[in-house]
Amino acid sequence: MNILRKIRISRSDKDEEFYSAIKEIVGFKPKNINHYKEAFTHSSLKKINPNGGYPLNYERLEFLGDALLGSVIADYLFKKIPKGDEGYLTQMRSKIVSREHLNELGKDLGLITFVNSSVPNQNFGNNIHGNLFESLIGAIHLDKGYKFTEQFIYKVVIEPYVDIERLEGKITSYKSVLFEWCQKNKKKIKYSVYEDTGNDSLKHFSVKLFIQKELVAKGRATSKKKAEEIASKRAYYKFQNLIEK
Repeated sequence: MNILRKIRISRSDKDEEFYSAIKEIVGFKPKNINHYKEAFTHSSLKKINPNGGYPLNYERLEFLGDALLGSVIADYLFKKIPKGDEGYLTQMRSKIVSREHLNELGKDLGLITFVNSSVPNQNFGNNIHGNLFESLIGAIHLDKGYKFTEQFIYKVVIEPYVDIERLEGKITSYKSVLFEWCQKNKKKIKYSVYEDTGNDSLKHFSVKLFIQKELVAKGRATSKKKAEEIASKRAYYKFQNLIEK
């Protein structure tokens, strides 16, 4: 057997393994596996679609998946909660499709193991998990259409995780809760943000949160927004009894 023949067999085995893994995750037989390959192709590879000349990576599918996920969840909530007004329904949808929740879903499915990238997995931010989950939804839609996409979202998101009563009490932004509480009680709140990369290869930011000029919590993450939210969450639990009065 020549070298070229060995390479072909190796690639075929790898594709079959990927096909089987995707089939198990989505619950049906994919028709065009290339859609799913694109769903896990990172932009760092700088691949170009030979037919269209445009970048070939998961970012476009992520955009499509985000819109489809929001649409299916909106339709579900509209039918499930007939007395909910626009503001309430929007808030509930935001809780279900929050970045935190999507990241958890992506992690549960182990999607990062399929990423084809020139960047080591440990260098990705936490949002990679949610991004891949959305790109997978986009791939399902291109491969099988809206009905299969809807069924997948019901099976993976709505049926196991959507509990209306529990979601009503879920906080999506601890920073917003803290600001409202401080404004209501005439307390001064301030976030002090600074770069704190240290020995990490990725840029990090640290946050000090002050209420009434007193340091009450700290946070550190790969973005200012995340660091502020971490500090806010810690401060919330510190003052939870007062906030929830």
